[in-house]
Amino acid sequence: MPFRLDHAWVWDFWFADDGDTYHLFYLHAPKSLGDPELRHRNARIGHATSVDLVDWRDRGPVLGPGQPGAFDETATWTGSVVRGPDGTWRMFYTGARFLDTGGNVESIGVALSADLRTWTKQPGPIAEADGRWYEKLADSTWPEEAWRDPWVFPDPAGDGWHMLITARANHGAVDDRGVIGHATSPDLQVWTVRPPLSRVGAGFAHLEVPQIATVDGETVLLLSCDTPRLSAARRGAGQIGGVWSVPVGAVLGPYPVEEARLVVDESLYSGRLIDDRTGRTVMLAFDNRTDSDAGFTGSVSDPIRVSWSPGRRGIVSLAFESGSAQR
Repeated sequence: MPFRLDHAWVWDFWFADDGDTYHLFYLHAPKSLGDPELRHRNARIGHATSVDLVDWRDRGPVLGPGQPGAFDETATWTGSVVRGPDGTWRMFYTGARFLDTGGNVESIGVALSADLRTWTKQPGPIAEADGRWYEKLADSTWPEEAWRDPWVFPDPAGDGWHMLITARANHGAVDDRGVIGHATSPDLQVWTVRPPLSRVGAGFAHLEVPQIATVDGETVLLLSCDTPRLSAARRGAGQIGGVWSVPVGAVLGPYPVEEARLVVDESLYSGRLIDDRTGRTVMLAFDNRTDSDAGFTGSVSDPIRVSWSPGRRGIVSLAFESGSAQR
């Protein structure tokens, strides 16, 4: 059944799989705030476990904001978890710092764990937007310095590690600067920011929660962008937002994001792909609908069956294609 909390909204999430148990790390904020839009400034990271991606046991909060003046002083946002060669689990997460003068600066931090349950933050940030390629807070009318949603994975050739990041280029139309940021590390500790792996002008103001995965033997980039953050050209053409996919010729790009196709509309958002215990790739996403009575739903869906469609050049959701999303 969908993962939800009675007392809190749940939205973005990511997984770790220890071989026996799936670990869900999720953003949440108390419903007592009243306005769900306030959740972003009050986000904490929680933890739940499951053996089948369906029945979840909540383990409670594991990570919250830092001290005043820290890069994550306001909130802790979306990330990813990997296990290093030393056996230590590392959670790369977004630190958000909302300024009194207006705007929000995002950067990347890391926390360590031996068991996926108790986490210890390390000094940070470990990666920030580099103005040589990426937009800084004062570079446009955009209200944030986008540098979030780190997705970390090993180099295919065994040469260190890569991080994909939700970022914005420092040039182009304000509503069309969304790019996939990139950083590399030889050891998961020292990170070097690199040029983006996609081009500006692809039709997106931001490319959220990027993930590289393989579906039916095809390497794809999964990302999310809602309708208000599509470029004026895409919105003018009647396109809507949601979870998107695009095939990539190489794991390390370049990524032809301009060719992305919608997987599910924005009633579901922040999609994540993962293999279940049968080896089948499924997608989970958070329920992004707003009910006229209950307001923002804020829960994580059940697994949704997906497959690669050569004809559409993208991932298709069997539930979405039939018009009845499983959530």
